Amino acid sequence: MKYIDEFRDGDVAKGLASAIAHEARPGTRYHFMEFCGGHTHAIFRYGIQDLLPPGVRMIHGPGCPVCVLPMGRIDGAIHLARQHGVILASYGDMLRVPGGGRESLLKAKAQGADVRMVYSPADAVALAAANPDRQVVFFAIGFETTTPPTALAIRQAHKLGLGNFTAYCNHVLTPSAISSILESPEVRDLGTVPLDGFIGPAHVSTVIGSQPYDYFAEEYRRPVVIAGFEPLDVLQAILMLIRQVNEGRFEVENEFTRAVTRDGNAKAKKLVAETFEMKRSFEWRGLGQVPYSALRIKKEWGDFDAERRFVLPEFNTEDHKACACGAILRGLKTPADCTLFGTACTPEHPIGSCMVSAEGACAAYYTFGRQRRKA
Repeated sequence: MKYIDEFRDGDVAKGLASAIAHEARPGTRYHFMEFCGGHTHAIFRYGIQDLLPPGVRMIHGPGCPVCVLPMGRIDGAIHLARQHGVILASYGDMLRVPGGGRESLLKAKAQGADVRMVYSPADAVALAAANPDRQVVFFAIGFETTTPPTALAIRQAHKLGLGNFTAYCNHVLTPSAISSILESPEVRDLGTVPLDGFIGPAHVSTVIGSQPYDYFAEEYRRPVVIAGFEPLDVLQAILMLIRQVNEGRFEVENEFTRAVTRDGNAKAKKLVAETFEMKRSFEWRGLGQVPYSALRIKKEWGDFDAERRFVLPEFNTEDHKACACGAILRGLKTPADCTLFGTACTPEHPIGSCMVSAEGACAAYYTFGRQRRKA
């Protein structure tokens, strides 16, 4: 298949691994964070870590919006789902994410709440059209990749005159999280890891482009290489980062040129800017309050904002004390460092969000890493 098979060529992978081993300087430690869970899964699925020399360490970052959503926002969705006459529409991986007291949308559904899995915001709009006597709330979540479809859904509901459709907005912004990892006082108080460079997310960058990462290269003197999700993409990105570190360069490079441009998708960005505005602050699981890191629906589209239509209590729910998701999301720990990993916490019975999400580090480690580590 074009653009897939050629990026999984074993011989080319061996050549890239050899080049990495040759260019990685003996005695030098390289610490690179892959921000996106898609890269984490590629690293484990294809055994990329085993191809790297000992001095090159990959650190798993926030991963995915499901992983970083705090329990309080989950509790808010559960509260909405339990309101009389409400249908709450959600992506499948959100159903099992635990909120306070180990509650989840799936448990709320078992207890009588009308929770339905959808594949897109358009499905939620269709639900509202088919159920005019019910309030349909779409649990909107995601990085920059899934924000434009939510904006389109709001506009479609407006066009159809659907007064029974709203979105519970939990869209978050990638660049703000990277800034927080590098500099926020909360992260410094809790501990940091040395970071020599970043592998930038692929799908997010198709929307926002490579330009937003220039700030990190200039301000924090950290190289960024935007990469695709195939194994050769990741290996090539690691090689490009090693070369930048060795040469003392701090630049944004684009390995994923087949999909990412400098300016991104102008039409999608315009749509988002016309529909959403930044929140002053938003809580990220593991990172705490991060300034200007999330979006809310603009007042002119307020009729479609669930937080304006419904009265939502303030939920300040703390994570399970033994769960290490917060430290794992910051790269301070690996899943194997968590006492719950693989015992009390499994994909079938997750305690933390990192195990629930298909892109979470714990899920990747469990699926692709646990048996190999035992061997």
